[in-house]
Amino acid sequence: MEFIVPTLLIEKTNSSDSKKAKVALSVFFNIMDAWRVKAKDQITLLGSPSESTYYKWKKGNVSSLSPDTLERISYVMGIYKGLGILFPTREQADAWPNKSNRDFNGLTAMEYMLKGSMINLWDVRRYIDAQRG
Repeated sequence: MEFIVPTLLIEKTNSSDSKKAKVALSVFFNIMDAWRVKAKDQITLLGSPSESTYYKWKKGNVSSLSPDTLERISYVMGIYKGLGILFPTREQADAWPNKSNRDFNGLTAMEYMLKGSMINLWDVRRYIDAQRG
């Protein structure tokens, strides 16, 4: 399944905040499904909204997202897109976040991202971009 949405689409679209939020979350949740990420870990990647907020978002009930949450989703989208370019198959690309990596001190990229800081998401995005050259 291919559902790449350019990262800047979310930022540059003239549509309402609600529509931007719904598009961003839809793409995020599709990526999380592809990477087989548990709900509690998705919450961390989104910046730790409350569980009730997370489940509302999961159902498509969202009026807007904070700039922080949009930035986090943007990093995840960039990682997903970069992996799709680096690997010959989507299956290999989707498996990569859960494989240990010496460049993350033996952690998987997912474990590294789940430390919770946006810097960790940025680091993984930058790492993928560097691998692309």
